[in-house]
Amino acid sequence: MKLAFWKKSDDTAGQVDFGRLPRHIAVILDGNGRWAQRRGLPRTAGHKVGSETFRTIATYCRDIGIEYLTVYAFSTENWRRPQDEVDTIMSLLKRYLLEAIDTMERDNVRLRFMGDMTPLSGELRELVDQCNAISDRLTGCLCSICINYGGRAEIVHGAQAFARDCAAGTVKPEDLTEEMFESYLYSAGIPSPDLLIRPGGELRLSNFLLWQCAYTEIYVTDVLWPDFSKEELHRAIASYQRRDRRFGGVKR
Repeated sequence: MKLAFWKKSDDTAGQVDFGRLPRHIAVILDGNGRWAQRRGLPRTAGHKVGSETFRTIATYCRDIGIEYLTVYAFSTENWRRPQDEVDTIMSLLKRYLLEAIDTMERDNVRLRFMGDMTPLSGELRELVDQCNAISDRLTGCLCSICINYGGRAEIVHGAQAFARDCAAGTVKPEDLTEEMFESYLYSAGIPSPDLLIRPGGELRLSNFLLWQCAYTEIYVTDVLWPDFSKEELHRAIASYQRRDRRFGGVKR
């Protein structure tokens, strides 16, 4: 069942007030496979074009002053896809990490990886560690890349970590607050997204940032991720800027 309150985007280009941008934008990178299939291409071709779109949008977010960008690149469920598709995604990830290691300090862009990295190859995990080490020295825009990530798994992981601390006697169950629990999540130290963008038209979260998106504004567009442009990002931000964010309260 599709939820009626998740409205798709309108067709008008957005007029963005660059003086009041969302602090944190999250994006579900959806539609790569469909983009390729509509063109009679293998699904892997869509992932290759989508990876270039990510570079373009991430760079633009940095340039206009977005402090935090979080992208859903590969979910815990994506391992079920055809092996050649998974291999292509991992190959693209390797290429991106190698490029990032060479450019992060120049661009002052920090990278953070959210999810369970253990199923990744040793080579990929080593590259992730190198990016993390470089990020520790930087202060710029933080781009979090969710790999082998699931929102439910993240909450379970956090609950297990808290339970271990309880067993060790460092905390008590009654000490737990929402703020404390957030420190056990992969996203610890990062503010919740202000705006979640979902290309591809699907009206669901797909197990992405379930805890963090409690009051996040959602923008859905039928544009597939490889075709996502700066202009579409402007529409998303303009839509966000027209929202009345009350966080459960009433404006006086």
